Amino acid sequence: MDNSVFPLRSLWLCGEKWACFLCVFLVLGFLSCNRQKVDSRSLVEESPVAASTVSMAGARFSSQLVSGFYPVEEQSWRWTARQFVVALRTPPGAAQSGATLELDLYLPSLVIDKLKTLTLSANVNGAVLAPETWSQSGKYVYKRPVPAEALTADAVQARFSLDKALPPEGQEERELGIVVMSAGLNAQ
Repeated sequence: MDNSVFPLRSLWLCGEKWACFLCVFLVLGFLSCNRQKVDSRSLVEESPVAASTVSMAGARFSSQLVSGFYPVEEQSWRWTARQFVVALRTPPGAAQSGATLELDLYLPSLVIDKLKTLTLSANVNGAVLAPETWSQSGKYVYKRPVPAEALTADAVQARFSLDKALPPEGQEERELGIVVMSAGLNAQ
């Protein structure tokens, strides 16, 4: 065979030269590699429920909005459906002393003008919380104590239910409940 077609053939046939070439290639490759130190703690998979309080602004906490939430609007709030669920991390110490569930919400006149009253109920891991009824539009905070027995897991689901909601109508294809800015569990 012609060495001009296969220039490495002579290296291949000469074992010592080939081994030397391979060693130099590997050493240079290793030295030029830009390796970063990896903190082993970062390899531990984080819980999908990262926060005890979830802001509706942006996409940061979207994975904790289990169901019944529509896309963020005006970078600060979301409409809900009649039923909606949010996953929340249990705050430290809540399994011993309980916590407070808080839902920061706005009841638009569009809803109250048509429905007249609206009642919100909630439960956390099966613990039923007292409902609240509104008959005027405005900003409200639904705030209820959650017993310690319902908070023994690292994360819980807060399930909310409205007694009624606006059905889809005209151009609006969504069922509209209330506007939510944040939901959270706070240690007592």
